[in-house]
Amino acid sequence: MSSKLVGVGVGPGDPELVTVKGVNTLRSADVVVVPVMDGGERGRAEATVLHYVPEEKVVRVVFALNERTDRARREAAWDAAGERVAGLLREYEAVAFATIGDPNVYSTFTYLAQTIVELVPGTIVETVPGITAMQDLAARSGAVLTEGTEPLTLVPVTAGSAVLKDALAGPGTVVAYKFGRQAAEVAEALRETGRIGDAVWGSALGLAEESIRPAAELDGEPLPYLSTLIAPARRAGGRGGKL
Repeated sequence: MSSKLVGVGVGPGDPELVTVKGVNTLRSADVVVVPVMDGGERGRAEATVLHYVPEEKVVRVVFALNERTDRARREAAWDAAGERVAGLLREYEAVAFATIGDPNVYSTFTYLAQTIVELVPGTIVETVPGITAMQDLAARSGAVLTEGTEPLTLVPVTAGSAVLKDALAGPGTVVAYKFGRQAAEVAEALRETGRIGDAVWGSALGLAEESIRPAAELDGEPLPYLSTLIAPARRAGGRGGKL
């Protein structure tokens, strides 16, 4: 029988935001893999998982999650992580992989799944959707993501601030992920495009160190790497104006 690898989205940090299906999948798996950086510190995914499954069921696998410049080191870490998970799939029938947010949105799981398909042919790969940081930030801040015919653009600021400026010049809501290290450039782009007034940012959502602030208060100081920004669409015309 083929083994199954399931990527489970466990949300942005608050354990209450894991779906019922996500919890059931974590509990029914033989083992639950959680990604950790090479420093060994406990990440958000692991902390969330431990609310629902016993620690002895959790397997910590090192990924180069913080490596952005040394491609060779990153590839070596990915290969080692893939081999470790492949070994688990040869031993167990059902392996879950917990990822913050959603497994199909800028997730570690995407790359792992590609590796596993090559290493363990015949493995069944599935995903369980999770609540994203932009959804949680919208709920906590009251920012409406879309109305009527408005588009929604999601931009990782690791792609460069020019990509963000292009998106902000458009008509819809713009969400920026991973902008913490470029907070000054993001604030400048918001001001240049006249979008800073209604914009909001947040970090560590659902955790003790959570921060949710108006973007107008950005002072150029670096923020946590996983900070999220919402710049709502320009809206006029009252209720239903964009229908």
